[in-house]
Amino acid sequence: MKTRLYSFIFLLVFVVQLYAEYAKNIELSNLSRPLITVVLLVWLYLSTNLKGRFHKRIFAGLIFAWAGDMLLMLQNGRTGFFIFALVAFLVCHIFYIRAFMLDHKSNPSHKTPYFLWIVGAFAIFCSGLFFYLQPHLGPMQFPVLMYAIVITVMAIMAVNRYGKVNIFSFKLILYGALSFLLSDSVLAIDKFVQPISYSGVLLMAAYMTAQYLIVYGTIERKLVVTRTEV
Repeated sequence: MKTRLYSFIFLLVFVVQLYAEYAKNIELSNLSRPLITVVLLVWLYLSTNLKGRFHKRIFAGLIFAWAGDMLLMLQNGRTGFFIFALVAFLVCHIFYIRAFMLDHKSNPSHKTPYFLWIVGAFAIFCSGLFFYLQPHLGPMQFPVLMYAIVITVMAIMAVNRYGKVNIFSFKLILYGALSFLLSDSVLAIDKFVQPISYSGVLLMAAYMTAQYLIVYGTIERKLVVTRTEV
């Protein structure tokens, strides 16, 4: 029941936010954007009571994502606000990584098939995107590189959950991590290289999908082998 209710509420926020981006309605966007993570925070809290460390870490990550959203709303061309938002989302991803590591620790002997190939693919994507952006980054090179590394590690750790949790949770969180990569790639190219048509719509659609899937996967998570605290 909670899943249907909060999925419906989130869908309403999703549609309103995308319309605001498409219509370039700043007032409407400023109204709906804070609700993206607020709805997910309430859903996660009521569904899990934050009983486990995994739930607490995802919850903490969402709080920093909310802070990042607020800072991006307030930036208005000010570089300082963008950097603070970058830091907030960086911390968000670090909390997600720490949550996903709990699943690895629950059954560390289980090997994810083709894991090294997957790590290589993500590393190539991360480095390729960074070198594409690098000529346009100026003083932002180091912050963007650190962020790219962290979000890539987050995606790798999402892949590494395979066989350690139920397949439904694994797929939800993996697709969420991949959506995050898409969202941040669009943001980086649009901000530093060249404008992308309807970038706000694409970026926010990928971002909201990412957060929704990660929270849904967290709520549905079940460990295959329990050797650590849930």
